[in-house]
Amino acid sequence: MSHPHFDLAAAARQAMTERGFEPEFPPAVAQQLDQLRRNPPQPPASARDLRSLLWSSIDNDTSRDLDQIEYVEALPNGSQRVLIGIADVDAFVPKGSPIDQHAMRETTTVYSGVHNFSMLPEELSTGSTSLLEGQERAALVIEFTVDAQANIAASDIYLARIVNRAQLAYPSVGAWLAGQAAAPPKVAASADLQQQLRLQDEIAQRLRHQRYNHGALNLQTIETHPIHLTDGTIDIEAEVKNRATQLIEDFMIAANGVVARALDAAHFSSIRRVVKTPKRWDRIVTLAAGLGAKLPAAPDPKPLHDFLCEQQAKDPDHFADLSLAVIKLLGPGEYVLERPGEPSEGHFGLAVQDYTHSTAPNRRYADLVTQRLLKAMIAKQTSPYSDDELSSIAAQCTRMEDAERKVSREMQKRIAAVAMSNRIGQPFDAIVTGVNEHGSFVRTIQPHVEGMLVRGEHGVDVGDKLRVTLVRTDPVRGYIDFARA
Repeated sequence: MSHPHFDLAAAARQAMTERGFEPEFPPAVAQQLDQLRRNPPQPPASARDLRSLLWSSIDNDTSRDLDQIEYVEALPNGSQRVLIGIADVDAFVPKGSPIDQHAMRETTTVYSGVHNFSMLPEELSTGSTSLLEGQERAALVIEFTVDAQANIAASDIYLARIVNRAQLAYPSVGAWLAGQAAAPPKVAASADLQQQLRLQDEIAQRLRHQRYNHGALNLQTIETHPIHLTDGTIDIEAEVKNRATQLIEDFMIAANGVVARALDAAHFSSIRRVVKTPKRWDRIVTLAAGLGAKLPAAPDPKPLHDFLCEQQAKDPDHFADLSLAVIKLLGPGEYVLERPGEPSEGHFGLAVQDYTHSTAPNRRYADLVTQRLLKAMIAKQTSPYSDDELSSIAAQCTRMEDAERKVSREMQKRIAAVAMSNRIGQPFDAIVTGVNEHGSFVRTIQPHVEGMLVRGEHGVDVGDKLRVTLVRTDPVRGYIDFARA
């Protein structure tokens, strides 16, 4: 069954609407954009001039909504200073403005695989508020010092003027850092940039090692994206984490910890991101036992981390699938109000107690709210949000993130259904990724495609490995059906 003419873009828009998103911006947004064009906001006089530093960004090849840039330097005492520049989105999107009200409804940018539904107008998120190469921008800088033991020894948060000197991409920088490929052209052309990125990588690896020592989970998932082939058909390509994605991830986790602690110290309530202690720990224990490992009866991230590392070394081919099974059993994260001085719920998977979202204000509303809290803190003003407002925003962020996951999953399946429509009857190795009241779900190993097990599903559970046959694809409904071979 072939589906070459299925309109994926129209399907994405319909999925957005059905899940409660409003893909179109209201008319008042256009009026606000017009005012911003006529009177673009200027950085305050107090902003530090850091335009001369060798800032760089690393993101996906296709990303234009750049939220953060990085710069590091070695200090004489053996410590290292890390500076993370975050786009000052609040300057363009004041609280309560039409753009802000729309963003508060949506709370997140949705990457559907065929179209990006931006939380903010793209004129801002991929233009005026994006940290594009060569463009002077206002930023909020999160600065911290990493000591010889990889502890964060000191930190500061302030406003600055910055310029991104090199807009780089994960695949090429990651391959170069790992010694698997030559440096990408911009990196090859600058010895200073090479030195800068190697130092960033070294610091990030130390921060990661320190988190692992505290029990952060070593998880490796594989995302997929569609490739449009010259003959008009679609194929699916996997995106695998590498040294560059790890570098940014480690810096962002550290920066978010700095922000959470700073707001707490300033007695500001904030929105925290938590992954609670997993309810299905018993199934994680069973999953590990099936692979010859013994985990404690009570949830504990450190033994789970050690088990994952052992499995990655022992069976790297299936590690992404094991990671996915563990992630599903851990359950999704959520946003919650945290009042200063109250004990933190923490983030089970990251093994951190202090964790907020602050580094992606172009694409996540919680980060924009955090930015406003930080700016009030820097100016020694009272919080712009009441606890009730923060609690309500946190609930909306959790609700819409859940909706975003559903849209993304639906579109991944529709894209996969179109790509797999000419492979009916073929066998695949697969892993069980979910079992619930709706049925049993599997993901094929190669390519990474998820679908329902419609025959032979009895008695399977998350993490089981099976041989399956593709029996049907239906992109209209986003169905891919497999039978146990």
